[in-house]
Amino acid sequence: MIETVTLFNFRNHASCRIKTHGRHNVIIIGPNGAGKTAVLEAVSMLSGDRGLRGAPMTDIARFNGDGGFSVTAELNDDTELSVYFINNETNRRARIDGDSAPLSELGCHISAIWLTPKEDRLFVDSASERRAFFDRLTASFDNAHAGRVARFSKLLSERAFAIKNGCDAYWLNALDSQIAGTAVAVSAARIQYSGELNYFLTDCAITVSGQVEQMLIDGLSTGETERQYLSYLQNNRELVGDKMVLDGPHKSDFGVFNKKLNLPAALTSTGQQKTVLLDLILAHAKLIHAKTNRRPLILLDEAAAHLDSEARGRLFSELGKAEAQVWATGLDANVFSDIPDAVFVTCKDGEINNILVPGIKNG
Repeated sequence: MIETVTLFNFRNHASCRIKTHGRHNVIIIGPNGAGKTAVLEAVSMLSGDRGLRGAPMTDIARFNGDGGFSVTAELNDDTELSVYFINNETNRRARIDGDSAPLSELGCHISAIWLTPKEDRLFVDSASERRAFFDRLTASFDNAHAGRVARFSKLLSERAFAIKNGCDAYWLNALDSQIAGTAVAVSAARIQYSGELNYFLTDCAITVSGQVEQMLIDGLSTGETERQYLSYLQNNRELVGDKMVLDGPHKSDFGVFNKKLNLPAALTSTGQQKTVLLDLILAHAKLIHAKTNRRPLILLDEAAAHLDSEARGRLFSELGKAEAQVWATGLDANVFSDIPDAVFVTCKDGEINNILVPGIKNG
């Protein structure tokens, strides 16, 4: 759990520090454009990820700074984590307790999951958006998953290039063998994650559909699934124009069913979709705690958007019971009045003030 976080030259924040005072809920209040989302973005990078916006590092560095930035956090176990970017370098770096460390090691100390207004359309957007969202969640438990997904995409591109340029069959056979093995590993991880998350869901359920996933769901072994998909690849080596016509994990989709309404989430209202999204995030946090005994970070940008008073009350009640530290943003502090064990932070023009808002319950 984060005790303090310090930003330097991060977007519109020249230098600021937020103290959580050991609270489980950190609520950042301020007008639009004040830098609230930038704080969540900075915190999200402490897990080793590129951040909740996935922005280039040069875009994150403060426009009138030195071209670099840093984010440092002190945890409740006295560990110090730092992510920093130096101008003219290609990527960010990490430190743990002052020593240089791989970015991947940050995930051993902090697990972060977030919702931004972009995800509010997750159930009605393209399958690719849902795959990216759930693959990111899956990677929280399978450190190699993100790498396998990226490798699968790269291998498909190499295969299309090889077919277009008339590469010999031996080379294609080798590519297809690598693709089949990677495809099965990606699909198996998705199925395992969906099953484990469903254990913690009561009002909704996740399904994953796809050619390779279905073979595994039907009971085929990983070896037999790999052989069948390899055969499919070898029998489908055509191009339509410059595009390869091929099924596989890159075409798979995730579905979410609202049990209370007996409808797919995509057919429910915007507020009901937001409620289901929050249920997924809370279940994910419970799964992290159950498997790792760590408190994850839940980052909620514009947390109360699209929620009526009843849905907000339910959300805040669940947040109060979550084995997590929640960082949430909003325009009005009074909307968050029912959150226990909270510290409130005001954000305006890149300036941060740690306060306990009068009239707000603070545990």
